[in-house]
Amino acid sequence: MIVDAHQHFWSLARGDYAWPNESVAPIFKDFSPQDLEPLLVAAGVDRTVLVQATDSVDETRFLLDLADKSDRIAAVVGWVDFASDKAVSTVQELAKNPQLKGLRPMLQGIEQADWILQDRAASVLTHMASVGLRFDALIQPRHLPHLHELAERHPDLAIVIDHLAKPEMGEGREPDHFWRTGMEHLAARPNVFCKLSGMVTEIGPDWTLQDLQPFAQTVLDCFGPDRVMFGSDWPVVNLASDYASWVITARSLLSDLPERDVNKIMGDTARKFYGIE
Repeated sequence: MIVDAHQHFWSLARGDYAWPNESVAPIFKDFSPQDLEPLLVAAGVDRTVLVQATDSVDETRFLLDLADKSDRIAAVVGWVDFASDKAVSTVQELAKNPQLKGLRPMLQGIEQADWILQDRAASVLTHMASVGLRFDALIQPRHLPHLHELAERHPDLAIVIDHLAKPEMGEGREPDHFWRTGMEHLAARPNVFCKLSGMVTEIGPDWTLQDLQPFAQTVLDCFGPDRVMFGSDWPVVNLASDYASWVITARSLLSDLPERDVNKIMGDTARKFYGIE
């Protein structure tokens, strides 16, 4: 089974999306399961993990409703306000739908890099670990030390880093010391995983395979195929590429691995991480 561990849908008329907006015109429109279906068929992808795109509980309910109607959607990663006094009760209410497999606070948009370590967030993180919900970390390199502390504080919480933590890539850049070291330290925590996703949009339409290779290799060296999972970040990937091209590129980045390891990254790891049957 091939699993796309990271994709989005949105319906702009719902009215709670600060982004996408006019600054990303190619994706400033609705995207639905019907739009993705032919792309999945063409690429041979079986199931997907649907990830939140805005800081709204109502959007999470919208995504869960889509998942209830689609056999393609194997899991939903939603959102709650981790600093709210009602966070745990909100999670309990949302988790009545078994399609909810994880939560993702939008840490990249919060100025305070250690925001997730505040005492008010600890209760929901502890609750997530106790009921088997996963934590998607939408972060930048500045968050790496704080995510490491989070992983240490909550060793039973399964954590996955989205988009390699968005290091600076392209124009011949090699992984810098801060990012590489941060990823190495996180990989030492057995509860931390990483998504091979979001890379081309960090560079832009002029990306090359050579731009991506040293960063993908670092992730593979740090985490190994048992803790790396493929994700498309569709439709955001359309800003720099397209679904089919990214699938081909991801496989090219894995071309030196044995087939069993490629199979792990292209599906098995995501199935185990998110509890996909």
